[in-house]
Amino acid sequence: MDSIKSLPTATKILLAINIGMFLIASQFPQLNQLLALHYYESPLFMPHQLVSHIFMHGGFAHLAFNMYALIMFGSIIEKQLGTNRFLLLYFFSAIGAFLLHMGIVSFELSNVAADVIKMVSTEGAEAIANGQNYTDAYLGGINAKFNGAMVGASGAIMGLFAAFAFLFPNMQLQIIFIPYPIKAKYFMPIYMGIELFLGVSNFQWDNIAHFAHIGGAIFGLILMFIWNKETPKKRIV
Repeated sequence: MDSIKSLPTATKILLAINIGMFLIASQFPQLNQLLALHYYESPLFMPHQLVSHIFMHGGFAHLAFNMYALIMFGSIIEKQLGTNRFLLLYFFSAIGAFLLHMGIVSFELSNVAADVIKMVSTEGAEAIANGQNYTDAYLGGINAKFNGAMVGASGAIMGLFAAFAFLFPNMQLQIIFIPYPIKAKYFMPIYMGIELFLGVSNFQWDNIAHFAHIGGAIFGLILMFIWNKETPKKRIV
């Protein structure tokens, strides 16, 4: 893995912003709700959250995992594509992440009774803002979807990972808990399959936005395919 000093410019800046925002939010906890991304119909939603949530994280482990992946994949991708395309890939993937996440939440809420939506949009939002939720499992689940927050660079990171698998499909990856190295072109679809399974299963103990990860990977791949179809002189692979 590259040392911090040898990282390319944009990767280093993104790393610094993410760590800086985490440290600031740890001193001012109120920023976590203010800068996290809420469902667009929630009274807790504000337009700036579309950008700010990308630089927020839910804890040290969340930050550490994403920053490790940013260093590992981001540095390679930026050197391969150049800074401008790297940044476009990063934020385009982040857009794909929250668009698919929002779309899935909207679909899940489409069959919820209007009076329940009205209730969670008022008292439910107030409860979430105060770090609370309904004790009723059904109402708590609806409120978590309607007023809950999404944070993290994971969608953008998944776009980088998808680009890495596209550019270096035969690169061997050594994954924790897997005793043998596996090629990127095989690991990527396996990982996306796991994300899809967990996203559809919607386990009660699972608070990860799996469809955001899938959305980031899809948008990352879309951009790579677009760039790869340019004239041979400008092709990236």
